[in-house]
Amino acid sequence: MKNGLLVLICMILAIGTCGGPLLTRLYYNNGGERIWFMSFISTAGCPVIFIPLVLSFLRRRNRNNSENIEKTEIVLMETPMFMASIVIGLLIGLDNYCFAYGLAYLPVSTTSLIVGTQLGFNAIFSFFMVKQTFTPFSINAVVLLTAGTGILALRGGDGDRPADVSHKEYVVGFLVTLTAAVLYAFILPFVELTYKKVRKEITFTLVLEMQLVMCLAASCFCIFGMLVEGDFKVIPIEAREFKIGGGSAFYYTLVVMTGIVYQGLFLGAIGVVFCASSLASGVLISALLPVTEVLAVVCFREKFQVEKGVALLLSLWGFVSYFYGEFKSGKRIINKTQLQETELPPLPVSVSAVA
Repeated sequence: MKNGLLVLICMILAIGTCGGPLLTRLYYNNGGERIWFMSFISTAGCPVIFIPLVLSFLRRRNRNNSENIEKTEIVLMETPMFMASIVIGLLIGLDNYCFAYGLAYLPVSTTSLIVGTQLGFNAIFSFFMVKQTFTPFSINAVVLLTAGTGILALRGGDGDRPADVSHKEYVVGFLVTLTAAVLYAFILPFVELTYKKVRKEITFTLVLEMQLVMCLAASCFCIFGMLVEGDFKVIPIEAREFKIGGGSAFYYTLVVMTGIVYQGLFLGAIGVVFCASSLASGVLISALLPVTEVLAVVCFREKFQVEKGVALLLSLWGFVSYFYGEFKSGKRIINKTQLQETELPPLPVSVSAVA
């Protein structure tokens, strides 16, 4: 059951990781300029989470009625987890702003290679915060994916600076995007640590409740930024003047699609932490970044250099290495469990036999 859920979550994460930056770049390329608005959109799709939460509640209530249990809890989350979720949500809001800022001034491919550095930071944070155990396969994956990011960085980032972006804006965008990578690398093990500290069984329903609170906190953080920047006054004007799609209708459709896709990114990332680990989530995201680069080349005609091809191969190799190691580890645990179940208990030694 959990393996099937993991596959589904990985598919959702793949769509969010690859589709989110592309839709954001489409917004910026056609007259969009509201960075706080794009930050808000990253988590604004969180009301979608109410659907599985309501279905889960109805299922629990029906089960409790069949077992003659009168009260069915509407909310499973307790106060410590709720407070931790708010803190994580505020960090996510800041991370969303940093990422949206970087995409406003950097090509998608450059943003992806910077975000790829999160894997190295994730490995460090996971080791100290949740005592993540490294295997030869996971170490190999980290090295390969980090090497792929390093190779991409060798191509000289300033050479792909957009014509309407100054050198200063490019450098600031680069540094802010790197900050986003560090923040995201910290958030994933923080979530895993929260799971470990909660004194109750972590179910997927509880994970969804936590996700909802985090997204609401992140959205409120970004709404405050929108109010300060006056985005609510500018958005209708920006929608009417949008360069493609004939005006407001396409603009708002793009905004809604971006919000839904980004919700898949966050739901997928937190879900992988629940089903596997924070390091697994980081590895999967890093493995998908070169795919995002290929899509950026196809959609926006960004240059596909030799370095990108090498990075793509290294990332796929690291991805396969990590999940092969997880498969071997899981198989070893299953074999050990089966061996323990089939072993016969030792025969008792009688006193007469000893005599």
